[in-house]
Formats: sequence, structure tokens, C-alpha cells
Amino acid sequence: MTDPNAIQPSALDQLPDRDPEETAEWQASLDAVAREAGPHRAAYLMRRTLERAEAGGIALPKLLETDYVNTIPTAAEPGIPGDEAMEARITAWNRWNAAAMVTRGSKYGVGGHIATFASAAWLYETGFNHFFQGKEADGSGDQLYIQGHASPGIYARAFLDGRLNEGHLDNFRQESGGNGLPSYPHPRRLPWLWEFPTVSMGLGPLSAIYQARFNRYLTNRAIKDVSASHVWAFLGDGEMDEPESTAALALAAREELDNLTFVINCNLQRLDGPVRANFKIVQELEAQFRGAGWNVIKTLWGSAWDELFQLDTTGALVRRLREVPDAQIQTYQTRDAAYIRADFFGKDQALAEMAKLLSDDKILECFHLSRGGHEARKVYAAYKAAVEHKGAPTVILAQTVKGHTLGEGFASKNANHQMKKLTVDEFKTMRDLLDLPIKDSDFADGVVPYGHPGADSPEVRYLQERRAALGGPAPARRTHALAPLPAPAEKAFASFDKGSGSQNVATTMAFVRLVKDLVRDKETGKRWVPIVPDEARTFGMESLFPSLGIYSPKGQTYEPVDRDQLMYYKEAKNGQILNEGITEAGSMADFIAASSAYATHGEAMIPFYIFYSMFGWQRTADQMWQLGDQLGRGFLVGATAGRTTLTGEGLQHADGHSPVIAATNPAALTYDPAFAYEIAVVVREGLRRMYGEAKPGEDQNVFYYLTVYNEPLPQPAKPAGPGIDEGIVKGLYRFNTAESAGVTAPANAPRIQLLGSGTAIHWALEAQRLLAEEWGVAADVWSATSWSELRRDALEADAALLRGEERVPYVRQALQGAEGPVLAVSDYMRQVPDQIAQWVEQDWSSLGADGFGLSDTREAARRHFGVDAQSIVVAALAQLAKRGEVKATAVKEAREKYGL
Repeated sequence: MTDPNAIQPSALDQLPDRDPEETAEWQASLDAVAREAGPHRAAYLMRRTLERAEAGGIALPKLLETDYVNTIPTAAEPGIPGDEAMEARITAWNRWNAAAMVTRGSKYGVGGHIATFASAAWLYETGFNHFFQGKEADGSGDQLYIQGHASPGIYARAFLDGRLNEGHLDNFRQESGGNGLPSYPHPRRLPWLWEFPTVSMGLGPLSAIYQARFNRYLTNRAIKDVSASHVWAFLGDGEMDEPESTAALALAAREELDNLTFVINCNLQRLDGPVRANFKIVQELEAQFRGAGWNVIKTLWGSAWDELFQLDTTGALVRRLREVPDAQIQTYQTRDAAYIRADFFGKDQALAEMAKLLSDDKILECFHLSRGGHEARKVYAAYKAAVEHKGAPTVILAQTVKGHTLGEGFASKNANHQMKKLTVDEFKTMRDLLDLPIKDSDFADGVVPYGHPGADSPEVRYLQERRAALGGPAPARRTHALAPLPAPAEKAFASFDKGSGSQNVATTMAFVRLVKDLVRDKETGKRWVPIVPDEARTFGMESLFPSLGIYSPKGQTYEPVDRDQLMYYKEAKNGQILNEGITEAGSMADFIAASSAYATHGEAMIPFYIFYSMFGWQRTADQMWQLGDQLGRGFLVGATAGRTTLTGEGLQHADGHSPVIAATNPAALTYDPAFAYEIAVVVREGLRRMYGEAKPGEDQNVFYYLTVYNEPLPQPAKPAGPGIDEGIVKGLYRFNTAESAGVTAPANAPRIQLLGSGTAIHWALEAQRLLAEEWGVAADVWSATSWSELRRDALEADAALLRGEERVPYVRQALQGAEGPVLAVSDYMRQVPDQIAQWVEQDWSSLGADGFGLSDTREAARRHFGVDAQSIVVAALAQLAKRGEVKATAVKEAREKYGL
């Protein structure tokens, strides 16, 4: 067995010791202190020595944990430049109205959360009164990521401020009438108030980091100086279990984002019980953030604890606080002084002696009420230290009590997250605790009243004066429309109309070429934000490296290995490309920040995020919903798309379903273009709709999802004739007929309509030839650029009919008069084209790549899924045979002929 007292091999053994005797003396001194004064005294001296070394600029690794005490000692706390008593009255009104709003709504069964804001009230109020910059001053103001479950408290403050009235509060979670308040921060539902949707756990902290990073990007690229903006993310300690919550901590530290502060409300409870019942979540988070390079401020204990720490001459109190697990801290919150004396103080003789000096009231004050997150002075000190810290982001770990001030029935109870109301008696107790002037007679028919000191009261004047000094109301979102961006020169789009001639071009390459032309535009080129997760070379984007540069706040501090090549790897402080490494979640967070810059910063940016299509919607669909909630605009590009197009990579890379997932998002306009000119038309239309002159009634708050393919194929010229661009945008147009394609079919031949999207249209064109030459069937080929847009239009037409309006779905209009049955095919599961089946008047059938992907050649994969040209021929003949237009034996003959 290893002797624990023996000196174990160390990394330092690899380094020469120029004075072993001096080293031995230091070690002997430490041994002596431990022997004579005890190991705790030795540890204290070592900590002090490390502090002195750090202060003196001596480079040493930092400790990952500190004691379970406040980082900022009481003596070092700055005074609050305001009226603390007034702020306490304001906070009391907000606590009351938040609880009243949820309780009043509970009779309708709509729910709500009370306990979270009760614990975090001072964390928000201190910020609103002293730190959070509004948008009415110069710059962009601060960006606030509000914890979703605390939203009732934010509504209560807006009510006190005059931005909401009682009617709004009574419609909390009752939005269908048009005058309601959404349950959580939702910009799409309340766009003048909320900037960021945060209740999908983990996405708030991730997005906050990339928002702070994007702020630096805008400043460094001279788009807008937002260096005065600060990002505040309010989080729960339970939320930090989500992998997204801590996924980008290293990025924030690496890029020295001192414009970012996390405020983690450590009430030690998550939804069903303790966050770390047998451990200490604060210590765990401290180590995690310190290890990532963050500045950590712990605000754990209130001023009532000062006396106890002064009595702790042996360090016994600090040792006991460090060892008591969180669940036991919660138990102390609910037990009497005798229990605390026995269980907390009785474990150590020195603590037992200390307890004799403390009254029961003092013990209860410390363990029931006094938390750092409940005292304005403690919170102010932490916030001030955070905004003044330079060179790293800051996390504030603020300890609170969940359900604070709501009474014994709420405070620290495991079930308090699910508790939606207080009784009248509990409200009266709360009223007395908060010292609010609400009479018993105000509880008419048992209904709790809202409380308001009056529009001209000292409280409201103080609140409004503080916000005016800080730049206006908060939270708030810009809702005024920006001037439309000028349209890029038509030349960039028209160049695709003529096709590629004899050259084979993949649609992925066509998209990248289009972007290369658009970023050269003098008016709008600088507003493009290319985002890619470490696959730029896969998508042919390396040519953008030297011309646009890859964004890095450090610039390029090294000589790149490929510096002598034309397309070398160029990083720059003003670089335009965000090359994020292997993180789709981080890339999506980038996209969200850029896509909503028109509102956050008053600067329209045009992000396009290009990624393996399989790793987009499947992996980060929750962030796509966040994007829609945040009213983001831009282009998502699923490259190397389709189930059979990306050969060799196999099941995990074979996307057969992203358009299905995308179709579930109301803000997503999904296109599966087949040809380069279709991409140009869709991008041009997207720029007009999102950034240019919107048509009457048109929602600009949408984003586009384009699937593009890595299969080099001939790119045809855009067909001549009217309505092509309209058809591309609406989702369907006839690419050719059997006659215009020049295939030979007998007169009065049976006819079929082949609808193809994306790369599948090439199989349909080959099937068109085979049907004519080998089976005497005439086929017309249609390009279905967007199955989901066709469906969306049809659903709107159905809704219009129910309102008594006559409207025919576009898909039915487009196919009107088309002879024969319809056969649809795509490189996705059949569910994608089948979206429109019910609105097609002709006989309908479809082919698709259902099931799991596999590794093989494209030809073999298409044969496996039954979507290649020969399979289309057989399916077409089967449709015609069913109608009696070809002989029944033709289907069997075709199967045998093609080896199917």
C-alpha cells in the first residue's frame, strides 16, 4: 500500500533544483507548522503565500476552490450610491405583485412560478437600479438574459414602472386574446420587452457567451462600437447541469470577454429537490469556472454572519461550512435553533463553544434569512467588482433561499417549484414581513389584490429616475424598423442563369461562389457573416480565408504553415469569417447573435451558417426554435445534403430527414434547390424579404434553410418563359416537358408528371429519357424547390376557405391541366414530398430514401433506396398500369430489365 505520508513522484522532479537545501528548509517549515499548529493553520499559511505570489506577479497555477465564504469581505464592500430603504420598498412591491399575479392566474389552471423570483429579487433589482444600461442612451445598452422562471418578477417591475397594467398581469399565460403576457421571455410574443428567449435550459448561458463575443466582433470589424455594452446572464444552479450551459466557458476566457457576467442564483434547489444533495454545487461551479479561466466571485452569506466569522479564531466554522452538504443546508433552513445547535455546531468542540455565545434568534437569523444574494449591499459589491474586472469574464455565485419571503410553506421546500399559489393568510403574513400598506379589506372575496404605491409615488419616481440615468427602461427590445438594405447588384445573381455549360458544379460550390460575389458588394458586402464549424475546406470556402479573414480578437500571432500558398489560413482581428471549430451549438449561437443584431444593436447583419446537413436540425433543432423565438434572420445552409449524396460516410452522415424537422418550425422557410440558378433566386428573394422592402403583410422575421449537395453535376440554364422565378420562390415550376426536353415518345403517348427536388431532379431527368425511349411514355419534369412552402401556402388557403374566402393553393394552380398521374421523388424520406399530397388533384405517388443511411457509391445507395432513374421508371409504369394506360406486364418487364 502507498504510504500517504511519503513524498510521491512529482512533475517538479523533472526540473533541476538549483538549491535542494533551501527547498528542504521550506518543506520542513511546512511540516513544523502542521505538526505544532495543525494542518488547518498550515493550509491557511499556504493560501496566504499563494495570494501574495499572485499579487506580486509570480506565475503560479491558481487554486480551483476557495473556502465557503464570500469572495469580497465585508470591510471591502463599497457603499451603494442610492437609497437602500427606497430600493427595499420597490423590491417588496415587486415580490408581492409577482406572487399575486401567479396566484390569481392559478384559478384558471395556467400555472406559473413564484419561488425562483422570490430567491433572486435582489439580484435583479440591484442590476436594474445601478448597472443595467438601457437602449435610449448612446450605444446599444446591455443585453440581459433573464432566467425564464423569474419572469413574473420582471412583469411586476414593468407594472410598477407603468409599462404594464393590471389587465396585462391578469392575462399572464393567457395570450390568445391578444393582451396577454407569455409565460417566459419570448420576443416573438412580447417583442418590445424581451430580447432573448431563455427558458430552454442551457441555451441562455451558451447564447450569452456568443453574444458577448459577437459584440466584440462588431466592434473589431468597425460595424458598430459596442464596447460599452455588457452581457448579463441570469442562471439557476440547477440549469448548470445542462451541457450547453458550460460548453463555451473556455471560449469566453480564451477571448477575454470581460464584457460578460454570469449571475448564478445558487438557491441549491432544482425542480424536484437539491441540486447537489450530498455535495456542494457552489464549490463545484467555482472549480469549473476557475479551471476554465473565469473570474469567480462568491456571494454566499449575509451580514448576520459577520459576527460568527469574527468569532471563528480556529477556522472551525469555515471547515464546517465546507463539509456540510447542500441538502443539509436546506434542512437547517426549515429547523429550529435547537436542531441547528446540535447538528451544525455540535460536531466540533470549538463550534459548540461559539454557539454558547449566540442567541437562538441570532442562529435563526443566520441560517434562515441571511444569504448574500438577499442583501443589496452584498450584491452591489459583487456586480461592481464584476464590471470593473478586466481580462476575463466573471461569474457571480450568489447563494439565496428559494421561496424567500413567501413563508414557511415555501422557503427551501423541495416541492416549491411546483407550488403555484399562496393562501390569503400566507399573503397577509408576507405583507407584514414586507411592511406593505395593504389592508385586510383589500382581499375582496378572497382574491389577492395587486399593490401599487401610485404613479407619482416616491418609489415610482425613484425607479424611473434610476432607469433614466441608466439609459431607459430594461429589459427592452428595439422594435423600430431599420432602413432597408440596398439590394446587391443583379449581376451576382444573373450570372447563374446561363448554367455551367460542360462543367460539372455541385450546388454547394454554387452557393459558395454566390456568397463570394455578394461579399464584394460595396453596400452590403461587409454585413455578411460567414459561419462554419471547422468544415470550410469541405465546402470549398478556403478561398475566402485570405480575402475575408477568419475572426480572431488576437489577430494572427504566428506565421501560418501555408503562408506561401494562395489560399493560406489567415486570421485577423477584423476578420469576417467565424470559423468556430467543431461545435455546431456554438455556431448556431453565433448565428442567433448575428441574425438578431438588427434589433439588439440596430445593425442589420446577414449571417449564413453552412454545415453538414445531418448535423444541423438533428443536433441543434432546439436552437433553431430559439432562433425563431428571437426573430432572427439569415440563411442556414445544410451542405452535403441528402441520404445518398454523401458517399462513404455512412449512416450518421446520411441526412434523409432535415426538411421534415425544418418544416415543424413556423419561422423556417425550407428550400431544396436542384440548380445553381434556383439558389440565386432563393437567396435574392431572401435578402429582399428579410432585409429589403417587405410586401404588405409579409413577416420579415423569418430565416431560410437551404439544402445543397456536394455532387458535381451539369448546371442547366434557367428555362425561358414567365413565372419561373415566382415558381422557384413558391416551391414548384415546370422545368421541361417531354417535348421541350427533346425526348422521343409516340403521339398520344401516356403522360406522367415527375416532381423532383434537389439532386433527385437529375434522376427524374434520366427517367424522363428512359420512359420515352424504352417504354413510349411522355414525362414532364417539375422542380419542387420547396415542399414545405407549398404545404404552408395550401394550409393558408384552407384557412381562408373556412373564413369564407375563395383561394386555390398554389400547388393546385401550378399543376392544373397537367396530364396523367404525379410521381414525386426526393433524396429524403417520402414524408418530405408527401407533405403536399392532399392538395394534388391528380393521382399521387412518391419515392424517397426512408430508413437508415449506409456507406456505398451513390449509384448503389440510390438503387438500395429505390430512388434511382430505373426505380422511378418502374414506379411511373406502375402508376400508369393502375390507370390502364400501359399494359400491366410492363411493370414486371421493367423490373427484370433493370435488375430491380
